[in-house]
Amino acid sequence: MTEERRNATETLRRILRDMDPAKAQEIRQCYYAVMDHLRPLADLLEIEDLNTGDEPGGILIHEHLLAISAIDAMSRSQLGAAL
Repeated sequence: MTEERRNATETLRRILRDMDPAKAQEIRQCYYAVMDHLRPLADLLEIEDLNTGDEPGGILIHEHLLAISAIDAMSRSQLGAAL
């Protein structure tokens, strides 16, 4: 982990520690709910793209790729490390 990422994680930890505990818990729950469901959503969209009567590579695979992009974006976030 780079110094910049370490600093970001520590800043987030401090902010979360100092905020209203109920709000910090709400952030924590939302973050984990999103992370728990993004991969299954992406996988289901990919599978259903293959199962649909339409030409594979249609709208469902487009949505799959957007979900994968969201997973990639969240993996760059320091929030998970701070929680």
